[in-house]
Amino acid sequence: MDFWNMALRIIFLLQTTIGILGNFSLIFYYLILYYRQCTLKPTDLILLHIMTANALIILSFAVPHTISAFGMKQFLNDFACRFLIYIQGISRSVSIGTTCLFSVFQATTISPRDSCWKGYKDRAVKYIGSFISVFWVFSMLINFFTSMNSFNSRNSKNVTRKRDYGYCTIIVRNEISDLVYAVLVVCPEVFLSVLIAWSSMSMIIVLYRHKQRVQHIRSTHGSSRTSPDSRATQNILLLVSSFLSFYTLSSILRGCIALFGNHNWWVTNINPAISLCFPSFGHFVLRKPCSFWARLIYFGSDIKNI
Repeated sequence: MDFWNMALRIIFLLQTTIGILGNFSLIFYYLILYYRQCTLKPTDLILLHIMTANALIILSFAVPHTISAFGMKQFLNDFACRFLIYIQGISRSVSIGTTCLFSVFQATTISPRDSCWKGYKDRAVKYIGSFISVFWVFSMLINFFTSMNSFNSRNSKNVTRKRDYGYCTIIVRNEISDLVYAVLVVCPEVFLSVLIAWSSMSMIIVLYRHKQRVQHIRSTHGSSRTSPDSRATQNILLLVSSFLSFYTLSSILRGCIALFGNHNWWVTNINPAISLCFPSFGHFVLRKPCSFWARLIYFGSDIKNI
């Protein structure tokens, strides 16, 4: 167990350090870009909010777990614990929602002119800010509702179990609140994950058709370099596979913890480590697609006519 405790400390420390440096560096980059241009492209605006949500996850989730892993236990009172969990819920929901928006927006942007997305391309650019605001407000309301339901249940005499997070412990007195949490929080996460997978597969199909269409043009030049659309496809696959692998597994574990409660040391510590993987390392993947979209527009403007 000492070996696994040390491994867990290293994992949490790496996730916290890389997550803070990576997310905040991109946040500052987009803020400077906005200061200079007084506006941001839709993809930059979405990525700014993704990084902001991921940074909040690191600060509210990774930092306490790292401190707890290094031996400082139960350093938060009940109110601080619940408030931190509330921030964690908001930032996680916004991160998943804005990542889904990013994927769907890219699928809409590169879709052919004769596709069903034709009438939504121009509208999508106008309402990006509104969609992002909806994600923030919806996440705040849902997590506030589940938090208040948990607070209201404190008057109940049925103390079912304690939930130990390492850095704090809360008493769960109402199993209905856990069921409400699983339905209102976990189910939308699963739905958004499915939507990300669907939009990503749509982009891959469009890029594959575009590659087949211009294959004869590239073959005449005898170039052995990987085409921009092939590299974009690889990055889409990397993004969707990493996102679905970490967030889907994390959502399943969170749902099991909310419904069944009696979890052991492994579930308590593995779930945070898995949940932090995408917020900590996702910025490496998310930075690449934007440059490839620009190259695709430059090198293959006929993608709209597939």
